[in-house]
Amino acid sequence: MLMEAQPGSPCNADGGRCPAAETCEAGETLMRRCADALREAGLRPTQQRQQLGRILFGNGDRHITADVLYAEAVATGMKISQATIYNTLNQFVELGLLRQIGVDGSRSFFDTNTTVHPHFFYEDEGELVDVPGHVVFDQRPEPLPGYAMERIDVVIHLRRKRHA
Repeated sequence: MLMEAQPGSPCNADGGRCPAAETCEAGETLMRRCADALREAGLRPTQQRQQLGRILFGNGDRHITADVLYAEAVATGMKISQATIYNTLNQFVELGLLRQIGVDGSRSFFDTNTTVHPHFFYEDEGELVDVPGHVVFDQRPEPLPGYAMERIDVVIHLRRKRHA
């Protein structure tokens, strides 16, 4: 069973005090949803899955790579393989708890905010962030016969201007 965090209790990856401990109900709700979704899918909410859920969802929305999640998990003292990280991330995506965003052919980020929204990818820094505000598409292509449009994923790649 997922441990309940109390206001002011440690709830972030490094075991320190969460800066938003009084307002982390959204993260706790996501973690409970994570445990419930795992059970409904026939997967046990193991201690490793719960610990990864706490790292992923414990401090609000974030964009994370598998390598960064692995490093954060190891930094907390978890004994975990990279294969387990990838398997867990893929399970969370399948359950709708995370959204996978491919920024190029070799790198994916996992977004804890599963709503449809556009992103900026800062090429120089390797960082993915949400686009502030709304993006409006005046025209959208018609889906092929027999298909319905599920969502539009937009990643806008940015690079620092080079001074001449």
